[in-house]
Amino acid sequence: MRYAILADIHSNLTAFEVVLEDILGRGRADQIWCLGDVVGYGPDPRECIELLQQHDHICVAGNHDWAAVGKVSIADFNPDAAAACHWTSQQLRAEDIAYLENLPLRLERHDFTLVHGSPREPIWEYLLSTYEARASFERFSTRFCLVGHSHVPLVFEDKSEASSPLLSELPLETPIRLGEHRLIINPGGVGQPRDGDPRAAYAIYDTEEGTLWHFRVPYDIAATQKKMMELGLPPRLAARLSYGW
Repeated sequence: MRYAILADIHSNLTAFEVVLEDILGRGRADQIWCLGDVVGYGPDPRECIELLQQHDHICVAGNHDWAAVGKVSIADFNPDAAAACHWTSQQLRAEDIAYLENLPLRLERHDFTLVHGSPREPIWEYLLSTYEARASFERFSTRFCLVGHSHVPLVFEDKSEASSPLLSELPLETPIRLGEHRLIINPGGVGQPRDGDPRAAYAIYDTEEGTLWHFRVPYDIAATQKKMMELGLPPRLAARLSYGW
């Protein structure tokens, strides 16, 4: 079985479509594992939900997903994120709202726990340091955990209870062999990368090989930016796509 691991699509239909095409070109996937934030920031929330639903998939709730339907507060959002969230809420159909409202905070599949932020705080926590990761390793019982939210492709490795986890970049187009050590893996963001690389990011887990691959895909950033500006979304949200930040 092959699973496509996607996070933080963020209403960027152009990026999402290119990622799906790339997955198909690499031999397809049997199922999509989505780590939340299907909507928010970008110009095509309805279309991204609809496209995801056309595929066999599982998905957990992200903070922007639940904020768009009023399940979490936007008090901690910056002004641009809050404005985009308000706009997104106005675009959603009843069936979109029902889909987002019913997304779970956590799922377990095989040896993996799936959350958006962290197993300690599934909606809000950013996992970017070994300090945060060490606490998170205590909050899930599977061998591996998949997270999104930070939009940064990273891997934390828990080699010993006596030491801090190891932090490294998720290697590009080089397989991670899933072995004896527990891992927390972030595949990066599809619709709004934040690691200085503007290309869409995703991962594929191959059960037969026991490997996880990380890929980057260029997409028409200008097309997404044009849509955002025409719809009146905050200009800074459009501009940041060019820089992967």
